[in-house]
Amino acid sequence: MTADETSVDEKAAIDREDEVAETVDAEEPEDAAPVEDADDHDGMPGRPKRMAAWVKKRTSGKILAAALACLVVASLALLGATYWFFYRQDSATDTAVAKSAINAASEGTVAVLSYSPDTLDRDFSSAKSHLTGDFLSYYDQFTQQIVAPAAKQKSVKTTAVVLRAAVSDLRPDSAVVLLFVNQSTQSKDRPEPTFTSSSVSVRLTKADGKWLISSFNPV
Repeated sequence: MTADETSVDEKAAIDREDEVAETVDAEEPEDAAPVEDADDHDGMPGRPKRMAAWVKKRTSGKILAAALACLVVASLALLGATYWFFYRQDSATDTAVAKSAINAASEGTVAVLSYSPDTLDRDFSSAKSHLTGDFLSYYDQFTQQIVAPAAKQKSVKTTAVVLRAAVSDLRPDSAVVLLFVNQSTQSKDRPEPTFTSSSVSVRLTKADGKWLISSFNPV
């Protein structure tokens, strides 16, 4: 191959390379937007707004939950204070009233079932101070007509002791108390004490702020 032929071939090759370059340039869009890097998404104008809205929503939810929790705690505290102020005071009052009713029933029962031939009038008078209503009238008649003559004739002496007592019903002006009683009896015919156990249901009525026995029934 001659030098002239070589020059011609080189020139042809250079021309082909120029054509290929022009073709590539022609295929590339003139208005193509540059490709954005992945990092550019972090700078989107809408992202901070969405993030702020999300944070605000989460914060508002937490504040609402905390407010509700505080409201529940405050309500429970108020309920507890109300319970303590009213219910506990009522319970304490009921306990005190029940105790006073038991004391009155116990003292009255001992007085009714205890007497001695040497002190009958005093014993009966003491017992009647614990009674009221129809039972007071009945006791007065019974002791004068039955108990007093027998006690004097046979020298009967009785002493009662309340072992246990409990309130079975309690109302503002009345109460029922169940009592378990031991009673010892002595007489001229039986000088050695005889012991008997019994239970009594006592109904109390409040008169002038004092508990008095209005009925007395063995059970």
